[in-house]
Amino acid sequence: MIMTGAAAGLAAAFNTPLGGIVFTVEELTKTHISFFKTALFSAVIIAGLTAEAIIGPYLYLGYPDANGKSMFVFLCIIIVAVIAGITASLMCKAILKIFAWKKKFKKTFQHILYLLVSSLFIAMIAYFVSEEVLGSGKDLMTHALFTSDKYVHWYTPLIRIAGPLLSFTSGAAGGIFAPALSTGASIGSFISYVFGLTDGNANLLILAGMVAFLTGVTRTPFTSSILVLEMTDRHNLILQLMLAGLVANIVSMIIDKHSFYDHLKNQYLTELSHPE
Repeated sequence: MIMTGAAAGLAAAFNTPLGGIVFTVEELTKTHISFFKTALFSAVIIAGLTAEAIIGPYLYLGYPDANGKSMFVFLCIIIVAVIAGITASLMCKAILKIFAWKKKFKKTFQHILYLLVSSLFIAMIAYFVSEEVLGSGKDLMTHALFTSDKYVHWYTPLIRIAGPLLSFTSGAAGGIFAPALSTGASIGSFISYVFGLTDGNANLLILAGMVAFLTGVTRTPFTSSILVLEMTDRHNLILQLMLAGLVANIVSMIIDKHSFYDHLKNQYLTELSHPE
């Protein structure tokens, strides 16, 4: 039920039914998929149809121009994938360490204090640095992909990491998928600036960053590739995006052999088996 719900939620949230299915398949590689396929496919279909009935057919990001490919951009994709994979893994380890530290809290006021301090830090970053720290980051992605202003500031990836790092550990409602995509987009955008890439090549690097950072979090390179493909309808980029996902998956293993969700699952199972 948990995996079926995750697939349905992913399909409905981003209008990516194939992404929801592939995510579940990658997560269930240790279990026979035939035990879950009927419930999985039914849930994804129902969720997708419900979302389309309410808001109509749509692409989460639209149709970015990514036709200006060159051989040099393949090297840039690998660089982006390495950076995004490592930084995503480091972000996840930091979140897990904060969770472990918070388990030592014995008083309610300690949790409230942490929530207030986290909120204050986010507000200060938004006020003094940039409002890009707020929200899922969809505006950042669409601005970089669909305007001539392709580049972000050097600090944008850092504050995009700080956002989920503070908000997710505070217990606030929200997820990791969309913030991970926008953080990866900001890394791809900045590397595009470093190498002087423009238009289609810059967009390709932005999309590759999205795939790579999400892969660093989830360790599901094919899910990440399919999600971005379905969000943008850029199926001609499948090889480039899969390259970014596979490279990010490999370098992420240097930081941690297990995905963020594996660690969360183990934490929840430990809490259930040893309640305080």
